Amino acid sequence: MPRSPIRAATFRVFSITPKDAKRWAVNAAAETPASDSRAISIAWPIALAITIAMGVGIPALASVATIAIGRALGYPLTNSFHLPFLYAQHGIQLLLALAAIAIVRRWVPADYGLHRPRGRTYFAPAIAWGAAFAVIMTIIGDAPLILAHHAPTLDYPLTLRNISGWLIFEGVYVGPCEEILFRALMVTFLTATMPGRIRAANFEMNRAGVVVAVIFALLHINTFWQAPWPVALGQQAYAFALGVLYAYWLEKSASVAAPILAHNIADGLSFCIMYTWVWLATS
Repeated sequence: MPRSPIRAATFRVFSITPKDAKRWAVNAAAETPASDSRAISIAWPIALAITIAMGVGIPALASVATIAIGRALGYPLTNSFHLPFLYAQHGIQLLLALAAIAIVRRWVPADYGLHRPRGRTYFAPAIAWGAAFAVIMTIIGDAPLILAHHAPTLDYPLTLRNISGWLIFEGVYVGPCEEILFRALMVTFLTATMPGRIRAANFEMNRAGVVVAVIFALLHINTFWQAPWPVALGQQAYAFALGVLYAYWLEKSASVAAPILAHNIADGLSFCIMYTWVWLATS
């Protein structure tokens, strides 16, 4: 979400034995709904390091490629909050994530969720929670403006082209570009290589989804340099909460469809709220 850049488990070190590998394979098969799913013998620090490298490296590589392509075409694509840059960077990020899935699944065979839901879709809770978090994100991200009774200041005019460009990006485009990377690729990989469950009261999900939610939130830690610390802390909190929900729906539906839907609704509706707010304040 470019306007506001935001858009516990205890681990132990151990060596892998044949008995461990067999036990991990059984656990991963139960957690990752694919007929050929199995865990491979990777120590959890290595699996976690690979996951972090994918979460940091793929967006960074996409940004570098976007800048290089812009220079080759004679069109400056260097502003990370400029809409053409975002479309290009996220598109390349999506292609890199799909390529990574094609490569990784050769060594980590699992269901990466790139299909329609199997069984319950979880579309209804995705829509409801996406809409709820759009309001939450607006309240937290714009809290200083709300308290000061000021509307957001945009660095572009409210033309049909600008509004439609941002709404399509946030409400349609961003979901698959980010969820296929963070949930389909990273959560599935980590589930297969570092299986385990987290339980809290009646809530239970795979440990990998929570770990990737932490990584997802920390990748936006730069908000502490761009917003007051209470706002930045709130953005970290809702980024983590959304990451957990997205991973939960991925696990339960065996598809990335519900996470994509919720992501698009949360971001797209938050921009609709912002545009309505600005329009009411200036009309």
